[in-house]
Amino acid sequence: MAASRNITVSEASRPVLPRHARLKFDETRKVWVILAPERVLAPDEIAVEVLKLCDGVRNVAAMVDELAAKYAAPREAIATDVVAMLQDLADKGFLTEAREKTP
Repeated sequence: MAASRNITVSEASRPVLPRHARLKFDETRKVWVILAPERVLAPDEIAVEVLKLCDGVRNVAAMVDELAAKYAAPREAIATDVVAMLQDLADKGFLTEAREKTP
């Protein structure tokens, strides 16, 4: 088994889908899916909202701030849920940490 490249998600993390995975709207099923080699994951509506923010530029703290404002919800509750959800996706290989890009 290959060495795990899992990340530990925190508010400082800048999560991004790995090169081999992409978030796509499946027109046939009318649902969002994450497509990866030999795997498809259909995240729920809330997960899709979070995944759309995983651009490798924003850190988790900025994502949480944006979601708390958008849904007028307590930041602490959103932070707990977002970090847990992103960690679960990272553990399954659907997220990685953005690397600093060299010019």
